[in-house]
Amino acid sequence: MISIEDINRLIEENKLEQALVHLEERLACDLRDDAAYYLKGSLFWKQGNWKKAIENFLKAVEINPESPARQAYEMVMEIINFSNPDLYNP
Repeated sequence: MISIEDINRLIEENKLEQALVHLEERLACDLRDDAAYYLKGSLFWKQGNWKKAIENFLKAVEINPESPARQAYEMVMEIINFSNPDLYNP
């Protein structure tokens, strides 16, 4: 089985489909692999699929509250909730 580090490298190299196959493989073997859920969330974020990114970040945090997915989730929510009232009142 491919390592988390190798999957992360695939994501960084934009080989997202290949990375997703390996992540699904890891999760088929261990549904409590919080690092795989975190990387899966990162992959979906990179694809612009915010809903799936959030779902996977939350799953990682549910398994491991200390996961870096917590910070990723908080960042996503800040972006989603950002509003600038000056944009509406020129």
